[in-house]
Amino acid sequence: MSTNSFQQTQYDFAAHLRDPLVNPAPADIDDRRMKIYRDLIYNNIESFLSSGFPILHSILEDGYWHDMVRDFVCHHQSHTPYFLGISQEFLRYLQEEREANPKDPSFMLELAHYEWVELALDVSTAEIPEATAEAGDVLSSVLAISPLAWRLSYEYPVHRIGPEYMPDKQPEAPTFLVVYRNRDNEVKFLEINKVTARLLQLVDEQHTRGRAVLLTMAEELQADDSDSVINYGEGILAKLYSLGILI
Repeated sequence: MSTNSFQQTQYDFAAHLRDPLVNPAPADIDDRRMKIYRDLIYNNIESFLSSGFPILHSILEDGYWHDMVRDFVCHHQSHTPYFLGISQEFLRYLQEEREANPKDPSFMLELAHYEWVELALDVSTAEIPEATAEAGDVLSSVLAISPLAWRLSYEYPVHRIGPEYMPDKQPEAPTFLVVYRNRDNEVKFLEINKVTARLLQLVDEQHTRGRAVLLTMAEELQADDSDSVINYGEGILAKLYSLGILI
């Protein structure tokens, strides 16, 4: 067999595995053997996606879910050969490639992103560095956000969505979350409000002591009494620090 014909056989083999209804199998391979490969490829990918996006999988009809996964397998060109990257590839497919379907839940993209974040933090090789603040001393210590804490905002309350709760319209107010992995390697989430979200942004931007961050916050809020903002904000910073969101 020439090199070109061998490569063509490989291309035909791969194309058939991606989309067996459209692309015929190479003529010289027994279909019983091809079925083993077809099932192996699809079932492995589908199993990884259903475990990586369990809520999304649970709220979609089974046939609808499998049609979406099959379309992903058929058409998406992955940027990584690793199974741990499949979830990110699927998210990219949903966001950039898949044609919107009227049956898609309006919150589907946000829910998929939220579930991907949980998995990404779970498998991340990043580590939480040693704390820079003394316990109970968040005002005089320079604070930072853990590399394993992600600040997120969504139009929908994605952390509440499931078979028992599927909103049919967008809420008036956005949802702010911190998804993080703590020092016990547990992935958690914390729902926060707009002010706390801004506080975390200031910590990330200023790289300064907790008191200075809260003074900036008081200025932005145009507070008459900055001391009250500092006293209240100290409790918020201490909680975030205790959870491992701040270090």
